[in-house]
Amino acid sequence: MSITGRAAFLGAVATVVAVVALRWRSQEEVPIPVPVQPDATTVSAAPPAPASGIEAGAAAASAAAASQPEPQARIEVPAAAAPLGSQEDVVAALVDLLGRKAVLTFLQTDDFARRLVATVDNLGRTHAPARLWPFNPTGGRFTVQAHEGRSIIAPDNALRYTPFVLLAETVSVERAVDLYVRMYPLLQQSWVDLGYPKGYFNDRLLQVIDLLLATPEVEHPVPVQLTEVKGPIPSEQPWVRYEFADPALEALSAGQKLLLRTGAVNQRRLKGKLQELRNELVKRAAER
Repeated sequence: MSITGRAAFLGAVATVVAVVALRWRSQEEVPIPVPVQPDATTVSAAPPAPASGIEAGAAAASAAAASQPEPQARIEVPAAAAPLGSQEDVVAALVDLLGRKAVLTFLQTDDFARRLVATVDNLGRTHAPARLWPFNPTGGRFTVQAHEGRSIIAPDNALRYTPFVLLAETVSVERAVDLYVRMYPLLQQSWVDLGYPKGYFNDRLLQVIDLLLATPEVEHPVPVQLTEVKGPIPSEQPWVRYEFADPALEALSAGQKLLLRTGAVNQRRLKGKLQELRNELVKRAAER
């Protein structure tokens, strides 16, 4: 997986912040499901524990997430919160939540439900194709610099993601809950259309959120290297060929690697928002 994609993770986080893990059962009530364990595809994306201790941090994060109380109750949806039934309804709801300027700047609103479902699923796998993202790609190029004879991710590279981080942090978690509930019928149908007729998109969303929260945090400079290109024709975009030099990091899922690319500070801020979202679920369940 090339390290030099753009903002798939940030698009997903800002979108996940615009939604929350609930399963639509009816227009009257919405149960909050208990997160399921990652399936075989997700588990295979995690590398074995290396001697460096990077994955020990990931395991600790996973254990911390698993130890949190999970919501067990049902949430009543206000009668006025009718499910969204069309693309136009979805766009209007996104504008109401994020503002028209943010929607026009950051979102790919055409077939938004399908884009969101496909991207969330792919973030737990080895590749998240940019053509399916629900967000516009981040501007600029991935940049590196020399450090002790190796190439590392340039510190200024994290600045490319700042607008997405700010957007994620300003989204109201409470209002995001309502939006996800109203959008869920479209999301579930998109999940079925992707080839999962017996499962729930919500379960996959919970798996991916837990996977992202377990992403290891790397404070030291992150070495990268160019992938080998065979053939006589040189690459015209070498900046898209970088991958993590550490095999443990390169073996992470697409979403985890994209989160690492945002930089240590942005990663902590985004994880904090995801944790806030989980806490809101627990709070709402306790209030029933």
